[in-house]
Amino acid sequence: MTAPQPARYQWGQAVQAVLDLSNDGSFPEWPADALLVRQGDRGEIVQIGTHIDSNSTIYLVEFGGRRVVGCLENEIAAVPFREPAIASEDQRR
Repeated sequence: MTAPQPARYQWGQAVQAVLDLSNDGSFPEWPADALLVRQGDRGEIVQIGTHIDSNSTIYLVEFGGRRVVGCLENEIAAVPFREPAIASEDQRR
């Protein structure tokens, strides 16, 4: 067995779905192939694990406070961090 690759993303990191994510059977209360997350939806990584059989990193991502979905690295991308805008002197008045 090969050692797992280091995780590309970190716990607590903001990410977004790079494609629509559908139910693969992980949510038995939802119909098969039901849309769980839309491309572009943002979420936060709440746990990182490894799928033993495929030796793949699995990220549990909470999307919009609605649900936690297991994602592969190719299904998510980091959301670039942007500094908060600082109001100019004129805008503060």
